[in-house]
Amino acid sequence: MSLASSQPVGLQATLPSSWYLEDRIYGLEKEHIFLREWFCAGRESDVAAPGSHLVVELFGQSVIVVRTQEGGLRAFYNVCRHRGAELCTRAGLEARPGRADLRGGVVGRNLIRCAYHSWAYDFEGDLVAAPHLVAAPGFRKEDFSLHPVGVDTWGGFLFLNFTPAEAPPLMSVLGPMAERIARYPLADLRVGASLHYEVEANWKVIAENYNECYHCAGVHPELCSVVPAFRENGGAMLDWERGIPHRDGAYTFTATGTTTRRPFPGLDADELVRHKGELVYPNLMASLACDHAACFVLTPKGPSRTDIECLFLFEPSEIEKPGFDPSDAVDFWDLVNRQDWSVCERVQRGMANRVHQSGFYAPMEDWNLDIRRYVTDRIGDYV
Repeated sequence: MSLASSQPVGLQATLPSSWYLEDRIYGLEKEHIFLREWFCAGRESDVAAPGSHLVVELFGQSVIVVRTQEGGLRAFYNVCRHRGAELCTRAGLEARPGRADLRGGVVGRNLIRCAYHSWAYDFEGDLVAAPHLVAAPGFRKEDFSLHPVGVDTWGGFLFLNFTPAEAPPLMSVLGPMAERIARYPLADLRVGASLHYEVEANWKVIAENYNECYHCAGVHPELCSVVPAFRENGGAMLDWERGIPHRDGAYTFTATGTTTRRPFPGLDADELVRHKGELVYPNLMASLACDHAACFVLTPKGPSRTDIECLFLFEPSEIEKPGFDPSDAVDFWDLVNRQDWSVCERVQRGMANRVHQSGFYAPMEDWNLDIRRYVTDRIGDYV
């Protein structure tokens, strides 16, 4: 790895610009981060009922997530052990013009059937049927189980690991972060609204932007009106563990700083009036108010493109109320999000200039050094 050898006093160099731009670097990140680390793939509620399943496609890999009759989660590579046929298709894929409606995929409530030669697997991934082969000499069903994918949950989020044999326990990765926000009832919340964004910027640019508020005074005037602390001292000295205070009379992320929704029960006095934020590497950003959570699931699509699902989580009792309207939070966040994505895209375009070898972290951006360490620890030896 080669970082800038000279830099202004007091400033730390970012990763080299090429690490945000090159397909080669993205390929290393894909292999050593996204296909090896625990990766948030959405909400557990996406596969809630026993017998339900979900097809997840990430980084050129296809995964089936199933909910067993006992309520557990299992995940497998979406490939038959016989000839490699895809077992389950994405919703609507077979309905394209000219495509036959083949019988396969999840059959009933506990069987995955291959449409090609009718090999079938149970929800534990074990082969239970292989027509005309089960009784063949030397054929052992136990040798042809589906390839497993690691699956676990935290806070109602679904996490996958494409290399489960090497995966540490999810909770050991989350570490003290889960303790810091334990009073927020994330696992009990439901998605009340969502926004999808396609951002022409590297995933690290977006994570770095989330991790600092040096930019907030210039980029987010509406946000700083609700949370003046974000513009004070250049966004330095923010106490994220305790939470960031709103202006007097404000307590949540809306244009007015207020809402008709009740606060989550069980929050402490600070959490009732302060904002908390967490970045769960590599791809989950969680911003927590007393009445809702705005959570961002990042999916890198290449060195210069990141898809983002912004999920707005609310108490089920609030969602079920007649006239439930999340727009006070959704509209405010959409404004702030678009401001962030716009500046991130400017960074991505600017770094492509040949004179830009690396950027610099100002002292108030020191949290971003975590991103530098996280990435270099995983791919630095391969560059």
